[in-house]
Amino acid sequence: MAVDYFSLGQRIQSRRKLLHMTQEQLSEAISVTVGYVSQIERGITKVNLETLSKIADSLECDMTEFLGGMSHNSAEYLSNDLKMFFLN
Repeated sequence: MAVDYFSLGQRIQSRRKLLHMTQEQLSEAISVTVGYVSQIERGITKVNLETLSKIADSLECDMTEFLGGMSHNSAEYLSNDLKMFFLN
């Protein structure tokens, strides 16, 4: 399964904006440049799991929210996983 880095970046950006956080604030929190955060959010660069974990911590969520598009706390989380299992 390929990672859709564009969608991943869009989810990160959406969560960051939800928290009224700037790219600069996020970059400082995870010790990277603003340009790198911008590249992640635009899907230009491939973010590693360590950085993704730092981003999730800084944005007060679980990194599965970025990878799967929803939080494991969501009522639909398991429902969607089960649908995919039975559809394949």
